[in-house]
Amino acid sequence: MTQSPPIASRDNRAWPEGLTIRARSLTDAAAIADLHNLPGYRWGTMRLPYHSVEEIRRGIEQQPADVRSLVALLDGMVVGDIALWPAKGRRAHVATLGMGVHDDYTRRGIGRALLGEAIGIADDWLNLRRLELTVYADNHAAIALYESFGFTVEGRMAEYAFRGGTYVEALAMARLRA
Repeated sequence: MTQSPPIASRDNRAWPEGLTIRARSLTDAAAIADLHNLPGYRWGTMRLPYHSVEEIRRGIEQQPADVRSLVALLDGMVVGDIALWPAKGRRAHVATLGMGVHDDYTRRGIGRALLGEAIGIADDWLNLRRLELTVYADNHAAIALYESFGFTVEGRMAEYAFRGGTYVEALAMARLRA
């Protein structure tokens, strides 16, 4: 399988061999449900356990037209996803990002490729000035990835979410395009 060309290069590193990034589709619902139900993926997100295929399918069907949702496939298997939610009105220059990578495929460049594609869409196609995200303060690998793309910490949120039986802190991060 040939590698998809990046939308816009945000990083000089090559994608992992066999990686393809494309728009999410209804046919991905079962694979995305499997991805979202992985314990490591879920640990780094706001997702609750046990997403059903039907729940994911409804989310895909009801997604607003302006949301960009991508999946990463490695040799045909869904190994990550990312979504870019543009804001409206006086915040039309802003979008929020959310992403995750399969537990068995972290630290292979998949998150970097997904984030680079989302930023390419934001910068070169949507003319967005500000990208925002929230990340758990203990997710050091994700924080390092975001910082490598120019995201900075804008705030700390104590007891932001309940995860694994305890309240955890999160960071508000943003990237401003010059």
